[in-house]
Amino acid sequence: MEERTKINNVEQKLKELSFFHEIGKALTSTLNLNQVLQVIMEKISSLFRPDTWSLLLVDEHTGELYFEIATGEAAESLKDVRLKPGEGIAGWVATHGEPLVIADVYSDKRFAPRLDELTSMKTRSVVCVPVKSQDRVLGVIELVNCLGQFSMDDEDLFRLQALADYAAIAIENARIVLQIHELTITDDCTKLYNSRHLHSVVESEIYRSTRYEYEFALIFIDLDHFKQVNDRYGHLRGSKLLAEVGQLIKAHLRMIDYAFRYGGDEFVVLLPQTCKAHTLVVARRLHRLIARHVFLREEGLNINITASLGVAGFPDDAKSKAELIRLADEAMYLVKNTSRNGIAVANSGVLVNLV
Repeated sequence: MEERTKINNVEQKLKELSFFHEIGKALTSTLNLNQVLQVIMEKISSLFRPDTWSLLLVDEHTGELYFEIATGEAAESLKDVRLKPGEGIAGWVATHGEPLVIADVYSDKRFAPRLDELTSMKTRSVVCVPVKSQDRVLGVIELVNCLGQFSMDDEDLFRLQALADYAAIAIENARIVLQIHELTITDDCTKLYNSRHLHSVVESEIYRSTRYEYEFALIFIDLDHFKQVNDRYGHLRGSKLLAEVGQLIKAHLRMIDYAFRYGGDEFVVLLPQTCKAHTLVVARRLHRLIARHVFLREEGLNINITASLGVAGFPDDAKSKAELIRLADEAMYLVKNTSRNGIAVANSGVLVNLV
């Protein structure tokens, strides 16, 4: 009997080692966060068999918890739910960075019944551990109704915390990769996307528009006489003005639109799923906004500036990325080299100055 118990213990240890080995392999073989979290999710389900288990992450801006992953009976109902900072057992764990094992949630004042009301579930027990990177809580892993099947001892809690630590590594890796990617596609001065990313986005938009028969368009924007700003006020203030122009443009676009700094004092706006007629409405609005805005107020300079704009659409004017960018650029230069402070459009490859 004693020998059988030893064999069972060894088999259990080997099984656990296999679990953690698989997670370690997933962490080292891919930077895909969902793929790693999927492996962790499977291991938690097989080890603890809860009714529902969730990975909630902390929103860095609001401090709220949102459901990154939820599995089990109530999963679908939890997708859009957010917990206020400190709300419920998960909120307490996120705030304090300590695990909680609660066999009877109704005897604990930290339990918030709101989620049961939303999901029509009956929560009896909760096990919740923090997902931490160094001393910072990234989120929590919460298991609902697993304590009825077995009691959570220190070893079980250690295993769950180990899985949470793996989740923390995966989340941090994904965030670092995202930050590096953002740096490679973002212009330092304006915080808009850079010209390198423009080419990538135009290619993607051409593929999508061709497949789904959408239209989209580009607006090229060049600031008139910007060199005079640099010459008179210096390059530092010139850069601040460019950043202000970039934010002005971005603030007046839809969520699906893209704004780029193309280089120097040139900007590009890409409007997905937008015909050229509607793009021209946007171009006229941006043209007026720039002309009427007073720049560098905080510097006490109160500068006014105008812009020359060019518009080209896909597929009406161009059938390729290079042709589309060239036509929008040439339309802008048609204004810049004649009247300035106006708009020109590519009309089936022919440039028309609207001024």
